[in-house]
Amino acid sequence: MKLLNTDIKNKVLRSMIRILDSKRKEIITANQKDLDLFDKTDRAMYDRLIVDDKKVDGMIAAIQEVLQQEDPVGKIKSEQALENGLKIENKTAPFGTIMIIYESRPDVTIEAAVLAFKANNKILLKGGKEAVHSNVELEKCWHLALKENGLDTQWIQLLHMNREETQEFLRNPTEKLDLIVPRGGERLIAFVKEHAKCAVLVSGRGNNFLFVDKDADWAQSLEVILNAKTQKISACNALDKILVDVNIDNYSDKIKELNTILNGQGVSVVVDSKVAEVLSENSVVEDESIWYEEFLAMKCVVGAVDDLESAVQKINNYSGGHSATIMTKNKELAMEFMDQVDSAAVYHNASTRFTDGGQMGVGAELAISTDKLHHRGPLGLEQLVTNKYYVYGDGQVRMS
Repeated sequence: MKLLNTDIKNKVLRSMIRILDSKRKEIITANQKDLDLFDKTDRAMYDRLIVDDKKVDGMIAAIQEVLQQEDPVGKIKSEQALENGLKIENKTAPFGTIMIIYESRPDVTIEAAVLAFKANNKILLKGGKEAVHSNVELEKCWHLALKENGLDTQWIQLLHMNREETQEFLRNPTEKLDLIVPRGGERLIAFVKEHAKCAVLVSGRGNNFLFVDKDADWAQSLEVILNAKTQKISACNALDKILVDVNIDNYSDKIKELNTILNGQGVSVVVDSKVAEVLSENSVVEDESIWYEEFLAMKCVVGAVDDLESAVQKINNYSGGHSATIMTKNKELAMEFMDQVDSAAVYHNASTRFTDGGQMGVGAELAISTDKLHHRGPLGLEQLVTNKYYVYGDGQVRMS
């Protein structure tokens, strides 16, 4: 796809804002078809599937955010003049064609496409079958916006493939792919990484941890835990594991209070063997695999640790590398925790729910990357470009 100037890209976005607003009835009606067919026992996925007026407003707001952001293509990252007369510039450049694989959330069809398009990338959207009616309607909106501005609809395409066809496409793509972003379970991510013939940027599992240090403000800790665990269980930045320092004052009483408050909010609490000495009636961890699990449900594990080092070791061993929090009044200890924990976002006295493009000032996001190359954390507009070198000469040849 050719390079587009900023003006034409922004015209498409303005068209899309108007079209989404005018087509909200059709979008919500299509979404209702998806909801009617969905097995509501998976509450987290069902919540992500819903599109109502508020969700359409959110889609429009995401496009408006990107519209206001600076075009990320062609920005000079560095420049230098060499003694031989060569002038070298390192500039941002589009990836080319991006493929994103995702489940349930129709708003990804808007957010992923608007980011990719403004960064001058073609995007292939492989949504889940549970959102097919919603996604088809949203693709129609994109194609209207592109046609209104004289552009090919191939810039934004919804892939209509079943699981087997998608796997075959990854093995033998019918067109050149430059980047794949899988948003799903570990089996999907592993398959994509095994078979993809291009760069893969992983939007990994959450399985986020919070460590309550012995010097924590306990009331504040409870407030943060409740927000991180219960405010939105379907989010990848929700809390799943809580570690409490056994040296905290009134440890047993605090563990009991934590359990009571979580139970009162409908959260099922599983405990490790140490915490079970205090909470003898709770379910006890029987298999190590639970420490790796992302719940996306009203469930958490509470464990005990002896110190900061033990907490960091446990988090780095089991977490998804997404987000981790320390609750403590000791700033030096907090900094040690934040330096040592291997996660995309680390927090001191704050909820993991802030690991989000909008909350972190990035704006709309394609995903939360838990990879370390080429970017980690929210994938916003600035992160959907690569780079290339522009070398300007006047007949220079290399002699050695």
